[in-house]
Amino acid sequence: MLAMVRSCAVVGLEGALVEVEVDLSNGLAAFMIVGLPDAAVNEAKERVKAAVKNSGCLFPFKHITVNLAPADLRKEGPAYDLPIAIGILMASQQINPGEQIDESLFLGELSLDGSVRHTNGILPMVALAREKHVKTVFVPAVDALEATLVDGVGVYPVETLGQLVAHLNGESKIERYERDPSILNSADDIIYGQDFAAVRGQEHVKRALEVAASGGHNILMSGPPGSGKTLLARATPSILPRMVIEEALDVTKIYSVSGMLSADVPLVRQRPFRAPHHTISHAGLVGGGRIPRPGEISLAHRGVLFLDELPEFGQNVLEVMRQPLEDKIVTISRAQGTITYPANFMLVAAMNPCPCGYYGDPVKECSCSATAIARYNKRISGPILDRIDIHVEVPRVDYEKLADKRNTETSAMIRERVQAARERQLQRFAGTKLTCNAEMGPSEVRDFCNVDASAEKLLKAAMQQMHLSARAFHRILKLARTIADLAESDAIAANHVAEAIQYRPRRIM
Repeated sequence: MLAMVRSCAVVGLEGALVEVEVDLSNGLAAFMIVGLPDAAVNEAKERVKAAVKNSGCLFPFKHITVNLAPADLRKEGPAYDLPIAIGILMASQQINPGEQIDESLFLGELSLDGSVRHTNGILPMVALAREKHVKTVFVPAVDALEATLVDGVGVYPVETLGQLVAHLNGESKIERYERDPSILNSADDIIYGQDFAAVRGQEHVKRALEVAASGGHNILMSGPPGSGKTLLARATPSILPRMVIEEALDVTKIYSVSGMLSADVPLVRQRPFRAPHHTISHAGLVGGGRIPRPGEISLAHRGVLFLDELPEFGQNVLEVMRQPLEDKIVTISRAQGTITYPANFMLVAAMNPCPCGYYGDPVKECSCSATAIARYNKRISGPILDRIDIHVEVPRVDYEKLADKRNTETSAMIRERVQAARERQLQRFAGTKLTCNAEMGPSEVRDFCNVDASAEKLLKAAMQQMHLSARAFHRILKLARTIADLAESDAIAANHVAEAIQYRPRRIM
């Protein structure tokens, strides 16, 4: 007898419908799975057999053929265990086929005792169900809260295979899972690891980070060891604006596919902060591998990617970031096809001015030769530096500032100004896909970055004297637009442009 159950695969960050066809025939007992299964799917045979028996059902002693269609789509992971088991029980007439099965999606890994385990990628799979007008989904109970983030689909939490069989046969009912409305509320209760109030001195660096956070701009901090670069970078998430629900769902989808989503907190409400070590490979940074997975730059989507000791990263690792920094996406091409991951992150980088770290320091003398300093700085190419909007020096902090007992501005105070600037930008970009000034292209720069006469004169002089590229010119305008937003100014004045220009690197590009 033939039975068909629907399930889902994940390709990149999107779901793809999979039909699990099960055929039982007389002959030598065998269990075959076809349709480009990987090792985890092939091993489902033993898991399903044990789970069916330990759930009080009869495993048919027949020739079983399971086809995962479409056959040209590679199937990965253990999410097909549950639909394969349901298909076998339907084909052996232990489950009565009905309208509910025809209009449902089944997802989940089975353990040997029949319990249903967590599965990665539930959110994009349920999103596909809504897109395909599937009315109900049966998911592992631990993943039910994540599944309810998608509206318009009935979610049924399954704890064991036996419980699901009883539900489908009408013997006992599984109650539909209802989402707690508070899960989508604003993230006012987020606790941050670091606060700007803990940083003494460095007021100009705090200002630069405030501008960067307001417009989503990239920033590079350069200074001697111990001047506070890492602390400032780790405190940056505490001044970023709250994520809107669309951004939170985008980030949650990436973490769901990567298997990094907590069952207790199914919606990522805090902006990500990723700080990979400088020994990371380019596949680990941008994504890839034999089975492509999101890299650090995608895990930092809508958040912060912190690269400490920037020159220590491999040159090929840094160069592969050129396209993501410009296009806000990363494309991974393999023989089987091409996958695109989002990579709209704010880059915060830190470096020393020389190998010993003390070049230009007023207290400790630098021991590096001019050749060593030049070689050290050349590890970061001009095109990468040109894509960083803000370059700021972080000098040594004096004793008087470190010992100062007066209260300094907290991250919450700065975040209020950043939030107001972001809301101005969201109003400006209403009707477009843009969310902040850093995402503007040349056409949006022409439309929204109009400068007055004095500012235009200043820009012209800067272009001639600093030999700025066309990209640098547009980035100055976008940065000036953010500075004007922080000042609650509709027009870009000369002082806004002047501040934007002084954030350019000192060396000629």
